[in-house]
Amino acid sequence: MKKLFVVLVASLATVALAHMGTRSAAQESSAKAPVMVSLADLKWTDLPERKGMQFAAISGDHNKGGAYTEMRKVPAGFDGPLHAHSSEITDVIISGVWYLGADAASAKDFGPGSVLIVPANWVHISGCRAGSDCLFYQEGKGKFDLKPVP
Repeated sequence: MKKLFVVLVASLATVALAHMGTRSAAQESSAKAPVMVSLADLKWTDLPERKGMQFAAISGDHNKGGAYTEMRKVPAGFDGPLHAHSSEITDVIISGVWYLGADAASAKDFGPGSVLIVPANWVHISGCRAGSDCLFYQEGKGKFDLKPVP
């Protein structure tokens, strides 16, 4: 009977410690404030790497490296020549028609709701079709750069 009691107490202690660890992790994640930004409150800045394009930082800094999130505005009719980026980029199209491809012949059009994951160092063209400006959400895993390809 004493042995059963010791096993029961040890089991309860293990469950209690595990629960305390879970509660602690949950408390830590809830201590972090959410990021909530309306489109009207974004602060737009010209993107020096691409004349005519603008960005609004949400988190991180695409110039410093590390993860970042931002919104991008691109004027209708913008054509980006062959280039690559050093880190992976994910875009979610919100408005307009964005095109992307390894070259002009293979480029496809992507409208609102489309998700594009561009691998690091993938040589491609991209741009915004004539008709309406493009707006998209972008996540990067490292410093944003633009490496032209001759």
